[in-house]
Amino acid sequence: MNSSITRAESQPKKSKIDSGEVEYEANSASKHNESPEATPVRMESQQVQEILRSEEIKEKEYNTEAEPSEMSSGKIESRRGSRRFSETVPTYSRRKTLAQSDLMAVFYMPNIMKQHTITEIPFESEMVDGVGVGSEMETPSWEPTLERAIKAIVSIKANCVRSFDTETSGNYTATGFVVDAKNGIILSNRHVVNPAPIVAQAFFTNYEEVELLPIYRDPVHDFGFFKFDPTKIKFMSLCEIKLAPNRAKVGMEIRVVGNDAGEKLSILSGTLARLDRNSPDYGVGEYNDFNTFYMQAASGTSGGSSGSPVLNIYGDAIALNAGGSNKASSSYYLPLNRVAKALKHIQAGEIVPRGTMQTEFEHLPYDDLRRLGLGHEIEKSMRERYPDETGMLSIKNVIPEGPAHNILHPGDILIAMNDHPLTSFIQVAEVLDDNVGNNVKLTVLRCRKAYNMYVKVGDLHLISPSKFIEIGGGVVNELSYQVARGYGLPVRGVYVASSGHMLGSANVWRGSVVLSINHKKTQNLEEFAEAVKDLTSGTRVPIRFFAIDQQHKEKVMIMNVACDWHPFRMAKLSHSTGLWEYKDLVKPKKSFDFIPQTVRYPKLGDNLKPAGELWSSIVSIDFHIPYLVDGMITTQFYGPGYIIDKENGLIVCDRDTVPISTGDVFITFAQSLVITAKIILLHPIYNFTILKYDTRLIGDTEVKNLNFEESYFSGEKKLEQGDPVVLVAIGNDHNPIVRRTLVSSRTMLSTRECAPPRWRAANIEGVNLEDQPSCQGGLLTNEKGEVLSFWVNFSTQDGKGKEMSFMAGIDPSILRPVIESYKKNSCISIRSLDLELWTVRPAAARSLGLSSKRLHEMEIASKSYSKFYYILGLLNTQSPSYKLFKAGDILLELNGELVTSIDKIAVIYDQENVNITILRDGNEMELAVQTSKLSVLETKKVIGWAGAIIQEPYRAVQEQVKKLPSKVYVTCTLFGSPASGYGLKPGVWITEIEGFKINTMSDFINRIKSLVSKKGIETDFNHSNSSMGDAIESGYVRLNVVNKIGVSKVISIKLDEHYWPSMCLAVNENKPYEWDCNFEISKF
Repeated sequence: MNSSITRAESQPKKSKIDSGEVEYEANSASKHNESPEATPVRMESQQVQEILRSEEIKEKEYNTEAEPSEMSSGKIESRRGSRRFSETVPTYSRRKTLAQSDLMAVFYMPNIMKQHTITEIPFESEMVDGVGVGSEMETPSWEPTLERAIKAIVSIKANCVRSFDTETSGNYTATGFVVDAKNGIILSNRHVVNPAPIVAQAFFTNYEEVELLPIYRDPVHDFGFFKFDPTKIKFMSLCEIKLAPNRAKVGMEIRVVGNDAGEKLSILSGTLARLDRNSPDYGVGEYNDFNTFYMQAASGTSGGSSGSPVLNIYGDAIALNAGGSNKASSSYYLPLNRVAKALKHIQAGEIVPRGTMQTEFEHLPYDDLRRLGLGHEIEKSMRERYPDETGMLSIKNVIPEGPAHNILHPGDILIAMNDHPLTSFIQVAEVLDDNVGNNVKLTVLRCRKAYNMYVKVGDLHLISPSKFIEIGGGVVNELSYQVARGYGLPVRGVYVASSGHMLGSANVWRGSVVLSINHKKTQNLEEFAEAVKDLTSGTRVPIRFFAIDQQHKEKVMIMNVACDWHPFRMAKLSHSTGLWEYKDLVKPKKSFDFIPQTVRYPKLGDNLKPAGELWSSIVSIDFHIPYLVDGMITTQFYGPGYIIDKENGLIVCDRDTVPISTGDVFITFAQSLVITAKIILLHPIYNFTILKYDTRLIGDTEVKNLNFEESYFSGEKKLEQGDPVVLVAIGNDHNPIVRRTLVSSRTMLSTRECAPPRWRAANIEGVNLEDQPSCQGGLLTNEKGEVLSFWVNFSTQDGKGKEMSFMAGIDPSILRPVIESYKKNSCISIRSLDLELWTVRPAAARSLGLSSKRLHEMEIASKSYSKFYYILGLLNTQSPSYKLFKAGDILLELNGELVTSIDKIAVIYDQENVNITILRDGNEMELAVQTSKLSVLETKKVIGWAGAIIQEPYRAVQEQVKKLPSKVYVTCTLFGSPASGYGLKPGVWITEIEGFKINTMSDFINRIKSLVSKKGIETDFNHSNSSMGDAIESGYVRLNVVNKIGVSKVISIKLDEHYWPSMCLAVNENKPYEWDCNFEISKF
């Protein structure tokens, strides 16, 4: 087993979306203290003895078939999938992703040795405490037991579609088994059934598939139930496994049968060693069971076996596999006493009653209890009443503001409830579940003194979240009992299960509790929705919150109000269908009014010269991405920008600050005024972006255009090695940095292809400095403050795929054609040869066949050392250049002029055709080449389908493939989505859907529109008209996909328009710099 915790939600082998309304019953400490019933009453020792003597010893029957048995202890590990935790923490054994073809093995019908049929062994009439009483010749065998049991055991494949409460979105596999074949009820773990919204299927031993709907997940204990339609099983007779909670005995031989390690079926053996171990601890903030014993055996279960039945030799389930140790082979099983009772309520169509005092108990042995003040007489009486027990219950902790707050204290020893002496968790659960909404009388021992006190029992379901809000791509729910218990908090507040785009802009990450938005309190989801509704889209507002593991440190951050990129809606759990039903909420209003605001740039002292001449031309930029498109792997960017046209509101920055066209741009003037801006150009070759802001919004703020040194702006001069410069930059604290230094070198700048593919700078020269301070970026100037070069950041990856960046100075002359075009509001055509070039020394060029005459011409034309440019690679196999050029060609002339500078050949403006003279294989050739027109925004449409983000292949993708399989490229898949769960990976092209060829985005959109009627979930078992052949295939869509090396694959995806509706994000045709987001597929 891994040393890390395997959780129920599968994590993309990436990172990690719940809600519920919390209602309180008598949870205020002051209310309890005001009530006469809640006041502790001191009891004399004699009174305690009377309670113990007056109550007859009754072994309460928790199962209809057997007497209660002791519970035991062992180690913990939950059998889900793996996660990141320290190796000392137990692990879930449930979530290991596997192929559908691996789902289960075939078993045989049960039998008994020396007998003709299994019916000859009447288990019920001839068993006492789980031991057969037949003759020695009738010794039962495991083989027939397993043959019968295997037919009732299923492999479960599930997608947790949203992060919620303690869970994170993702796909996983686990195990379950049929406990009611007639009604189609399957038992599994709570962390498999999951408190979050899930979509799940069960696979029987003969590979028949049925849809599962979660009908019950216990708020505390690790069990839950699924429901399926029994009529959908056509090719086998359904079997069920009987629950026998009281037949577990120490030393009993067991078998754990299930989907261990994702193998569909594994049979693990063991011997019960303990019935009274503590419940597993999976880590703070994770789901944890408590107030129960667990059993333990060395069966070595691992991920995927969560929900497996623990069978005795007669085929009865005596426990439910839940977790195990990550350092040993110990496995831990949940006793079935409460499971059996819950099943009866469900079969009767009743709500399962679950009472709580929001108190955690612990079972302590008598020697520990004596140190807490347990007297000899009370211990003697309890031992006489319960001779098999070795301890009693003590209060471990009490939730603040809960029913027992300020009434029970940690260390109190529980003697009796409602005057009935007790020592076990089961007895406490019986009293609480039978008295929801009523007062219960507790007798406790505190500091060697006995007290009577009354506590009102709350409803555990009311403090378990059953609704959540989706906002800006994130999810919030009301703080659950599970999370509150882990951190000692009251059960109230709005908990961030997933931050998303909007909350993430304020660094309100998962595990935060939101206290207020724009100064309005958010104690529950209704208040949260109301506070968001009153905001204005595009503004920035304060949000107060705290990280749950640092609750004593409240934070106030500024949040961007950006609800237009995602739905804003509330989901509520429907207990009748198991689905979470959505309701749209009122989004923040859009304001078309503007209020000009004027701010003042500070005057900088003489010690910061020449920064004072430039400071009013510099702004700060924040950029936030709502979707990971164009190869992005992070969502937040920042850096400096420079005003180049204050009349038209034009700003230039590098493409490491604003790398793509999809997102929200915020411009800050004088570190005081923040306004939005639009992206109007992303240069496809050079490392710069042009933004446009509304000049009316800054009022009379005094800003200046950058003052370029004319000879450098025109390209007549360029910085060279040894030139003195002044670096005026913005520090990481947003204060000015002024550094006088020298240019250390001028060189070609190298970047690598990235994975996933993303834009990178190519064919550009830059300068390095002798002294390079840490900063966000800046300008290289002379002493007058005239700009000689931009000091910008370049992002790339190293040879091992690790992210890296470097800074360099780029010439302003390469920006001049674009800047002047946009200043004049004219349109410039950016064109390219789609070649990646690099320098070659004259000596190497001679070896390749360069003539002395040509070398002499270059030496005369060059201002410094002569150098030549050769083709390092071809960037686009679809471009006209691909058929004409070859790697290794040396470029000599462009339209009759010598290529003495990379600037002349890297970008070609407004020329559709050019003539190029090259040197190839020792011979000069002249080629007539058609240039490729490049988009200034590139991506203009994005489709969300089945949880996959799909777009046309952008330039960086085209660079990494020889041939485009289609123009439908999967750039990203979301955790918990059908795309992620069924194997649609990022970085592939969709070429067919249901046999229809897909070449363009239009083909794709038209095809998915025709598939909307197919449902990913069948929600009505009683009214399904599907034929036998449709039972499994309903909702599945077959895709052909091709990866970048041309290998094709067929996958089937089950559509889910309920949780994963299609989405279209496109540039507005009438407003070319604005995006529209549409969630109605019919309007795509």
